[in-house]
Amino acid sequence: MPVREHTGRGSREEAHAVKRWRALAVLGTAQFLMVLDTSVMNVSISRLVEDFHTEVTSIQAVITLYTLVMAAFMITGGKLGDMTGRRRAFAIGLAVYGAGSALTALAPALWVLTVGWSVIEGLGATLVLPALAALVAGAYRGRERAVAYGVIGGLAGAGIAVGPLIGGWVTTYLTWRLVFAAEAVMVVAMLACVRWIPDSPPPRTRPRLDMVGMALSAAGLALVVLGVLQSGAWGWLRPRRVPFTVLGYSPTFFVIAAGGVLLWLFRAWERRREAHGRDPLVRFSLFGIPPLRAGLSMLLAQNLILLGLFFTVPLYLQIVQGFNAFQTGLRLLPTSVTMLVSALSGPALGRIAGPRTIVRCGLAVLLVATLWLISAIRPDIDNLSFGAAMAVLGLGMGLLASQLGNVTQSSVGEAERGEAGGLQYTAQNLGSSLGTALIGSLLIGALVSVFTTRIEGDPRISDAVRRETGVAVEAGVSFVSTTQVKNATERSGLSPQETDAVVDAYTSAQIESLKAAVLATSGITLVGFAFTRRLPTARLTATAGQGAAP
Repeated sequence: MPVREHTGRGSREEAHAVKRWRALAVLGTAQFLMVLDTSVMNVSISRLVEDFHTEVTSIQAVITLYTLVMAAFMITGGKLGDMTGRRRAFAIGLAVYGAGSALTALAPALWVLTVGWSVIEGLGATLVLPALAALVAGAYRGRERAVAYGVIGGLAGAGIAVGPLIGGWVTTYLTWRLVFAAEAVMVVAMLACVRWIPDSPPPRTRPRLDMVGMALSAAGLALVVLGVLQSGAWGWLRPRRVPFTVLGYSPTFFVIAAGGVLLWLFRAWERRREAHGRDPLVRFSLFGIPPLRAGLSMLLAQNLILLGLFFTVPLYLQIVQGFNAFQTGLRLLPTSVTMLVSALSGPALGRIAGPRTIVRCGLAVLLVATLWLISAIRPDIDNLSFGAAMAVLGLGMGLLASQLGNVTQSSVGEAERGEAGGLQYTAQNLGSSLGTALIGSLLIGALVSVFTTRIEGDPRISDAVRRETGVAVEAGVSFVSTTQVKNATERSGLSPQETDAVVDAYTSAQIESLKAAVLATSGITLVGFAFTRRLPTARLTATAGQGAAP
């Protein structure tokens, strides 16, 4: 009898454990989809250009608009989750996102793609992601919460790394439309399982949405992100390909400054509302919580580094090495695998070290990975060395991902988790935008500098060709293959000797600029150590959090 009772009790506990983790399956799948989406779109640019008979710049504008929508309305999405109930906001966001995916899969024209992907999916994600962060915090406690955030963080990184592999294969051998059709089907399946997620009810007294604050925050964040994203095309000061100029200068700085002014007005407006006892969109007093402030800073830095590298590395693989999208995805796979494994190990490490120590170890591993990657970038790729560097990169990113989401949400109370989720994903979107724009701008700057220096110092090149090259560089430079450079020089009538000299100079400039971009991420990693000082030091105890939240 005692044995049977023990066995029955064990079975009930196992069944309860399975039930408890079903919620994470839904939330983790949603996180993976949100990240996968952008990765797939990025590797499908060339096919989208063909299918819609348009230009690369048009598709890039569609991608930019998606980022702007995400950045502009993420804080508002978090607040709406607090007002209506987070599970309801999550479900509504999923439904909107699924509708956008279905429209994108069927899009007959570019404007329909823009509405479906950039606008509808983007708005759906702004409801899903803040609610997701708060729902994880509400569903789990202590060690289980750390495990849950490790899974969420690992899946986010896996989506970034696996996206090019999945998107590249489907785009190359089938059609990109299948990815979005599959997303719509998965959304329907997740909606059927939403009831598995424990919910926190909305407040009894429903607060009013701060429309002025929403407009100020959305416009301010959108302008800042737009300026940063377009800096590579517009130029920071000297205008390149710009829609307009301001006093003869590029609009980049002025657009970012205008966004900064609006965000300052947003802060002043929110403090005024709070002082008068009215519900603000964001309680700026939250930034007075040191762990939250440190967590948000590190999330921004993490995404800046990750997206900076995932902008640079595919250029090396596709432009320099000539790999297609699928081959590129295969070489990024080690990052995805090790990041997921590393993120899942966070809770076990949490028993022997606090979040600050684990994050600092992650930054140290990242520093090693970026320095190793610099040595692995060469004209003839060493697949073993490159793959190992990418695997180490995933280890470092996974250690950060295992801690930062948990730190951010655990720093605030139940009532503030929606706001914290909005701030969390706003920080991540800003980091992603900054990573792509700043690292891309630095890469192009280094390419121009090295190429010009090599041209100037090569005796095989005549003064006339140097002048012509200087004029071409001033008009704007793109990161293109050496084959394209060779064809261009041959069409311009250069001698074989001068053609070889220009191609050699450009080949050298390619490698050096890629190394400079990765070195910049090493520098950002070092700076990241300064923001870890306020991270928590307490370890997870054996008794902390024995189950799901009620």
